[in-house]
This record gives sequence, structure tokens and C-alpha cells, in this order.
Amino acid sequence: MNVNRRTQAERSATTREALLRAGRELFGERGYAEVSTEQIVRRAGVTRGALYHLFEDKRALFAAVLDSVEADVLARIAERVVAAGADPEQLLRRAFSAWLDACQQPDVLQILLIDAPGVLGWEDWRAAMDRYGIATTTELLQAAIDTGAIAPQPVLALAHVVIGALDEAALYIARSGDRAAARAEMDGVLDRFLAGLQVP
Repeated sequence: MNVNRRTQAERSATTREALLRAGRELFGERGYAEVSTEQIVRRAGVTRGALYHLFEDKRALFAAVLDSVEADVLARIAERVVAAGADPEQLLRRAFSAWLDACQQPDVLQILLIDAPGVLGWEDWRAAMDRYGIATTTELLQAAIDTGAIAPQPVLALAHVVIGALDEAALYIARSGDRAAARAEMDGVLDRFLAGLQVP
């Protein structure tokens, strides 16, 4: 009996993973509004019943895809930050750069910054972003404050400002006709922003 339950759980996990993968591909390629549940189940190779067994509706699948994308982006940022060593200022620069790099992937940009606020509504989108970004950003900024790399200030408020700036930076680059030039401009702006936070 336990073997059957485990097998069913494994089947559900496999189906869920297929739906998340198909959802990420399609939402990333076409945008949420242009994707039907029929296209998703066809791409995933599962039935419509399987989709509705695991997710209430397309919006619920999108929310799960968003979580998956955020976790993936955070893992990549963490990898880059770890490679930077222990200097808090360098950690912040690496984290900023890793975020902008991740957001230049069309699926990440479309799902995280273009579709999510409208699909989920502002409050749910902010809650989803906070689950991943706010804790990491606060931790990095607190480490920089603790070591004297940046001036003491309310760290949670600063984290919200930094996240807002980074979201806008990613959108600015994505919407530019010359992304390489826009990225160079934004790297300079963010360097000056970070320098402004430093202790005189």
C-alpha cells in the first residue's frame, strides 16, 4: 500500500514538473494572456484533468511558475555572490549584476517583471517577490552595514529601495533599442548609487 502511495506521489510530482516546465516555456515565449490551458497541457504531454488536479486554474499554475523562476534566479545570484568572497561591497555589486543578467533572459523578464504584477495583482506579486528577494537583499545590506562598508540606516527600508531600483534597471535595459549600451549606463548608475551609500 505504501508502495502504491509513493508511486502516485511520484507520478504527481512528475506531472507537476512537466506542467511547470511547459508553463515557464509558454508564458516566457508568449506572455500569460496569449497562452491557453490547452496549449500548456499539450506542451506538457498531460491531460487537462491532470492540470486541474494539481492547480486550481491557469493563474495558480502561473503563480507556481513564478515561484520556480524566482527560486532559480535566487540560486544563480547566490552562486555569483559566494564566488565574490567576503567583501560586502563586492557581494552587493555581484548580486546587482547577477540580477540584471538573469532579467535579460526573456522568460525571466516576461514572467517576473512584465506579467506577474498584472496576473497576480500588486499585493500578491509583492508578496511573491518578498518571499525570495527581500530576505537576501536585507542580509547582504546588513552585512555591508555591519562591516562599515555602507552607512548605518534602516535596512528593511533600504532593501525595498534597492529592489525597486533593480527591477526598474532590468526593465530599462530590456526596453532599450541598444541593450548593451543601456546595460553599461545602468551599471554606471548602480555603481554611483552604491558609492552614495558608503560611509564618507
